[in-house]
Amino acid sequence: MLGRREVLELLDREEVAYELYEHEAVFTVEEARAAGIPHRELGAKNLFLRDDKHRAYYLVCLPDDKRVSLREVQERLGSRRLSFASEQDLRSMLGLVPGAVTPLGALNDTERRVEVVLDQAIVDARRVTVHPCDNTATVLLATTDLTALLRRHGHNVRVVDL
Repeated sequence: MLGRREVLELLDREEVAYELYEHEAVFTVEEARAAGIPHRELGAKNLFLRDDKHRAYYLVCLPDDKRVSLREVQERLGSRRLSFASEQDLRSMLGLVPGAVTPLGALNDTERRVEVVLDQAIVDARRVTVHPCDNTATVLLATTDLTALLRRHGHNVRVVDL
């Protein structure tokens, strides 16, 4: 499983430009704001969701100030009823813990079961801040670079207007 060090090494190896910000551990959007992480306007929140049959898993990344119901996400994705995936699924599928959820965690999904969903607003902003699989750091990177990296590693990325 890729952790912070391995993610940063991968970004370097693949020549993905990023800025790294180290900070205290943050578990919520409110804590991230209080920590004074730069580029607050580019902050993202990430939802790890599953359908009611445990067949489809989604890692949804949207602006941290955007509010959307699970029903709205379900409708936009054309999915069965959605709920939050379990902490056990988060650990086993993405190698992440609550508070460190990030689209970069999809790199740990060797079975390619999780679809990454980026909100159109994240793409339109052209840059996003996400954790590098560890909630004591944040990286700023271009959304095109994030999408390309995930796709190069075999992951499906869908852009949806949430």
